[in-house]
Amino acid sequence: MTEITENQVGLPPAVERFILHWGDMGGQWGVNRSVAQIHALLYLSERPLPAEEIAQQLGIARSNVSTSLKELLGWRLIERVPMPGDRRDHFRAEADIWEIVTRISQVRKEREIDPAAQVLRRCLEDAEGDPRISPLAMKRLAAMMEFIEMVDRWYGQMIRLPKTQAMTLLKMGNRIVSYLVPGERNSAAKGRKG
Repeated sequence: MTEITENQVGLPPAVERFILHWGDMGGQWGVNRSVAQIHALLYLSERPLPAEEIAQQLGIARSNVSTSLKELLGWRLIERVPMPGDRRDHFRAEADIWEIVTRISQVRKEREIDPAAQVLRRCLEDAEGDPRISPLAMKRLAAMMEFIEMVDRWYGQMIRLPKTQAMTLLKMGNRIVSYLVPGERNSAAKGRKG
């Protein structure tokens, strides 16, 4: 068995449901389901867990757990924790949701957005002055580059904000949208009341 399935192990139903869902979400984001499930288990665990216990609780092969832990360490979503009197490695997940989101977004940006932006820049350089490139293609490449650069600047600004200010900005989202989109004032007011 390579991953947890419904009612496979004796985890509380809410924990099992969260682990299953986190695994599904990871799969949708291009992350191995087992990696996401291990992260979910460690995130909800009250204590650091050794690899053997992770494998047992999730019904995942020990070799798969080892590979998955290395990936999670690479993303800096978990850390090794020494335990007195135990020579085995134990693992604990980052518990601060803001840190988790920040680390995931940073790695995804480095692996996906930055290389895409580099290729797009080269495409624009190569297209410049090439008579075979239509004005429409040039316009669309330039528009895509402008959008990627704008998102990159926004990401840089958000990542530099102190956590408290970033959370305040996120919480203000409904109110900001209510001023920008006609008819949204009533739904934002309802959201504050509820």
